[in-house]
Amino acid sequence: MAEQAKRAEATFGAGCFWGVEATFRQAPGVIATAVGYLGGVMDNPTYEDVCSGRTNHAEVVKVVYDPRRVSYTQLLEVFWANHDPTTLNRQGPDVGTQYRSGVYYHNETQAEQAREVLKKLEESGRFRRPIVTEIMPTGAFWMAEDYHQQYLEKRGATSCHI
Repeated sequence: MAEQAKRAEATFGAGCFWGVEATFRQAPGVIATAVGYLGGVMDNPTYEDVCSGRTNHAEVVKVVYDPRRVSYTQLLEVFWANHDPTTLNRQGPDVGTQYRSGVYYHNETQAEQAREVLKKLEESGRFRRPIVTEIMPTGAFWMAEDYHQQYLEKRGATSCHI
């Protein structure tokens, strides 16, 4: 029997990437995180480019995790529990396409699991409004500027609402 991989990647968009990153960094089995931009129409965008609303990038967090300690489905649960997937292009006070809810899969197994969990959530009635989360292939990931990496942690904060 083949040994299970020691590292895997997952990518999520759930609003301002500072808070999303801080949440995933606390999850057991997460090895590393990086914030960046995904899904847009320009290469190597800056934060200012993305905030202009003209690039169609999403603020995302790439999560490197140990699948022997945490499953992709468990990471999906962290994702669903920590933002409102029913608000289109908005999380809390942050408004714009860069704040959209998204699961960006790295392989077909992740895609299937994300769709399955989404279907169960829709059927559960947990959310009063329709879920608007996009489930799409990862595509190019552009690392955000250094000052965005572990932004809240560097400032001794645990959430964006300080």
